[in-house]
Amino acid sequence: MFTRRTSFNPKRVVDPAPTESDIKRWECKVRYGGNPEHKKNPGDFGLTPPASPRAYKTLCDQAGVFSRKEAISLLKEGIRRKLVSQQQRNGFPQNIWSVTKEGIPLEAMLENAGDGTYHGFPMPESDPFRDKVLELWNQ
Repeated sequence: MFTRRTSFNPKRVVDPAPTESDIKRWECKVRYGGNPEHKKNPGDFGLTPPASPRAYKTLCDQAGVFSRKEAISLLKEGIRRKLVSQQQRNGFPQNIWSVTKEGIPLEAMLENAGDGTYHGFPMPESDPFRDKVLELWNQ
């Protein structure tokens, strides 16, 4: 049996004023690593060990993100729209938020602060920050 997440990080805050130089730097350096726990179909992510989603994890498959190219494109679009967290590690935002063409909000978390590698997942409907991401995306 599994337990769905009922609480979310209340410290997540969108940076109110990232600099243009930071935005350009992040856009050039951002990478996508992926996480096998968020994949049913590993697509071209090259994940090892083989994808083995956990029942309580949200799946990228549900958001229709099946390629590394698309994942990176969504990360960069979140950066361009300044949907980056105020919290940073080693000069990279801890989180980047984006929304798919179908309107599904995504959250990416920094997994390697040394090279700016992220993994992402669809935001659960129960996450109150999801509404904030959609609001800012649609401005």
